[in-house]
Amino acid sequence: MALSEGAAAPDFDLPASGGGRIALSALKGHKVVLYFYPKDDTSGCTLEAQGFNGLLGEFEGADTRIVGLSPDPVKSHDKFCGKYGLAFPLASDEDKEVLGAYGVWVEKSMYGRKYMGVERTTVLVDREGKIARIWPKVKVPGHAEEVLAAARALP
Repeated sequence: MALSEGAAAPDFDLPASGGGRIALSALKGHKVVLYFYPKDDTSGCTLEAQGFNGLLGEFEGADTRIVGLSPDPVKSHDKFCGKYGLAFPLASDEDKEVLGAYGVWVEKSMYGRKYMGVERTTVLVDREGKIARIWPKVKVPGHAEEVLAAARALP
C-alpha cells in the first residue's frame, strides 16, 4: 500500500455515475469512504456495493459520504447503479491514475496468470482530507458495518 494512515488523501476529480463529476476536495468537511473495487456487476463487487447502499442512511447520519471507485466507464456505472438502486456516486478512473495514487492498481494472479487489476481496498478519509483508516484486501461480508463503526468513531 503506497499510502499510510495520517497522510493526506490524494485529491481527484473524476467523471461519476449520473453524469456528474466527483472531487475529493469538494467533500472536505465531511468524512468520506472511498472504496476501490475491481468491476461493476460482479458477485463480490455487487455485494460490497449493496452493503454500503443498505447502510447509506446510517453513514449519512455519521456525516460520512460514500464514493465507489473502479476503472469501469461511467456508462457501466450508470447501468450498475440503476440495476441495484445504488444511491451514492461511482467514480470512473479509466486511465487508472487515481487507482495508482492510492496504491490499489496492482499485479494480481489467478490460475497462474498474472494481470493488472484493482485490489479491493477501502480508505476512510477524515474531515480535513487525511487518511484515517485503510482496509487492504477487503473481505466483503461484514465490511460495510466495520467501516460504519470506524466512521462513527471519528470526530
